[in-house]
Amino acid sequence: MNLNQVTMPATDVARSAEFYRRLGLVQIVEDLPDYVRFECPDGDATFSIQRVDGPPGNPAIVVYFECEDLDRTVARLREGGIRFETEPQDQPWLWREAHLNDPDGNRICLFHAGKNRKNPPWRIP
Repeated sequence: MNLNQVTMPATDVARSAEFYRRLGLVQIVEDLPDYVRFECPDGDATFSIQRVDGPPGNPAIVVYFECEDLDRTVARLREGGIRFETEPQDQPWLWREAHLNDPDGNRICLFHAGKNRKNPPWRIP
């Protein structure tokens, strides 16, 4: 089994599409005002946005995008006007993370984990 995509809710799909393009995702489908889909610039995953009528979001859901050079990526995005909730910081689970919200308040984590993404020292054999 392989994860194909994650779909996030948005009250304004065009506004959210512009935000995710600024993050570096590559838009591959557009069916405004209802839906857009992106390819991630690395790997084979896709990401989509679907229109909802009311405020979306479950604050417990976080979408994680891995960046090879997290600090440089955050600096570039900040220079482009993206606001971060937290600065890049090392975590006890051996990932480096920075958190932000999309225009609808959906939570996003940009991170770098390297080998610890799937193979932390405490991985179950």
